[in-house]
Amino acid sequence: MAKIKKLVALAGAAAAARKYAAKHPDKVDRMATKAGRIIDERTKGKYHDKIDNTLAKLRSNLPKHP
Repeated sequence: MAKIKKLVALAGAAAAARKYAAKHPDKVDRMATKAGRIIDERTKGKYHDKIDNTLAKLRSNLPKHP
């Protein structure tokens, strides 16, 4: 039963994130890029390709600017 509650909470958070991304795609892109840069620096470039691929997927799923 506790797992179901966690899944419901996670689904609610995911829905809120999608709604925010739809309203503010520029902010989401900027913050994701910043986070990717920080992670890349701290891992000394070990996961650079994976970070770039993830950011590209994120950008392709963000709504286009009007």
